[in-house]
Amino acid sequence: MLPRLEVVRRLRPVDLVAAGSAPVETDSAGEVAVPVVAPYAAATTNGLDGPVAMHLGDHRFAASLDDGSVSLEVPGAGTLRSRRFHRAEGPTGLGLTLTGTHVTAWSREAAGWVARARHDLREVAAEGTGLQVDTRDETALAGFRVELPPGGGVAGAFGQLGLRDTRFVTGEDGRPVRDDGALWLTATSAGPGFFDTAHTSVWRLDPDSLDVTHSADLFFRRPDRSGVFGDHATHLLRSDGGWLVATSTWGDFEAPTTRAGRRTPAGLRVTLAASGDDLLRGAHVLDTRELPLPVDGLASIATWDPHLVRRDGTWLVGFVSARRFFDFHPALAAGPSLDDLRLLGAATDRTSTEGTTLVDVDGRLVVLASDGRDSRRELRARFPAYDLTMTETGTLDAPYPTNLPWPTLAEVDGGWLMVTFDGRAAGGKLLGYGTHGDLVVMRSG
Repeated sequence: MLPRLEVVRRLRPVDLVAAGSAPVETDSAGEVAVPVVAPYAAATTNGLDGPVAMHLGDHRFAASLDDGSVSLEVPGAGTLRSRRFHRAEGPTGLGLTLTGTHVTAWSREAAGWVARARHDLREVAAEGTGLQVDTRDETALAGFRVELPPGGGVAGAFGQLGLRDTRFVTGEDGRPVRDDGALWLTATSAGPGFFDTAHTSVWRLDPDSLDVTHSADLFFRRPDRSGVFGDHATHLLRSDGGWLVATSTWGDFEAPTTRAGRRTPAGLRVTLAASGDDLLRGAHVLDTRELPLPVDGLASIATWDPHLVRRDGTWLVGFVSARRFFDFHPALAAGPSLDDLRLLGAATDRTSTEGTTLVDVDGRLVVLASDGRDSRRELRARFPAYDLTMTETGTLDAPYPTNLPWPTLAEVDGGWLMVTFDGRAAGGKLLGYGTHGDLVVMRSG
């Protein structure tokens, strides 16, 4: 079906301040306005000569270092310090980030940026005095400011600790978009914690050097909730001279606290946006509507991981359906329009399979997916291939990295290129799950 793929490169761009966000830089103290369109921002200092702070509306959040101990100052909650991870090792700078509703204090150390204190602004402190601030409010974000110490620093949009959920940016036919020979990827930019600290980013990929360059960030308004969200697990495709953006509403999904997991208040689902702007560059906030995916007979409580292809006037949409968190499997729908889809099939025997991806192989569409290591023993750590009825026809012959890597695959310049990811964490032990991963690039021989 497809040739053997081998790993040819691993990449891990880590930036608190997004490299492609036109950051504000200064070598002196002061308060500077930072243009952000979403609650994903960062500031870093050039040294250790004072705290670094962010102002959102009337609220000030600050990170400071005192005798090697890093702390956060949060209105209504006081000065916060991690009991186990507050002490920096040979720090040379401070950082402060806002990602969704989370503020995090960082120290720059020999190993890179390490998170030393963190607070969720939704949390209520003792006796109900905690601060309740809507970080997603666009009016408040319009006046966002950063306060830098005497040595100055850099401020701008938040970057990433890792990259995952990769997809090639494609045309409707599923072929990758090319620009002066380059390819483009969407990815989930991992934040300092679980899924609600991440967001969608766009990257330029040089197919020869395999270097990636950050070029854009995509944020989303919901049809049923106010504010701007860092939704992710996104497919961006060029359509009718503009763009369609299908994404998953992970942007407010909290870490599970029970074996059954915890659902978001609005439910996890797939949304769709359309835009005539250049989404390959800059920061964008997109209005969305729900993409109605058929889940007849699937006992579905949630859907995610959309991938779209249009062939012979018919839309095909690969996605994931969950029976509960986290018990999920791949599915495929089709129809004459994205508002009139019917279910073609679903691999309901799977319990930990996602990354549903449609790939053209010799003129025939194949559905690929990723069987995670929590699957049944005989189905673990593999890339199954299906026909359009979701009947398994084989497997992709490729190394399987850690976590749940997606089979992000395209035929490029006469060979096959795969850009996936692994589960390697970053940012220190305070953060827990969600800070992965490395980009893992594979090629056919």
